[in-house]
Amino acid sequence: MASSKEYLDYIVGQLSELEDITYRAMMGEYIIYYRGRIAGGIYDNRFLVKPVKAAQEFMPKAAFEIPYKGAKAMLMVEHVEDKGYLKDLFNAMYDELQMPKKRKKS
Repeated sequence: MASSKEYLDYIVGQLSELEDITYRAMMGEYIIYYRGRIAGGIYDNRFLVKPVKAAQEFMPKAAFEIPYKGAKAMLMVEHVEDKGYLKDLFNAMYDELQMPKKRKKS
């Protein structure tokens, strides 16, 4: 099941207290970037983030979820209604997020 544009818009709105939140559509789902780094995504209308140490410490009871078949598990964000919580989560995670790999030009 693909994620809805409405859910994406809701999550992006909830992340509005952060600067430089962008997203990219990918096969019916959405990858969320924070200041150019992949922070997580929306998969089947679930908001998942990278399971970096800071995220696991920030959300110690968060469930690990598989975003799609064959992918590594990510952390499910439960408190999507709390903008301050999301801002603090993303700021805690930032230093551990990797920059996207550069694609080789053919």
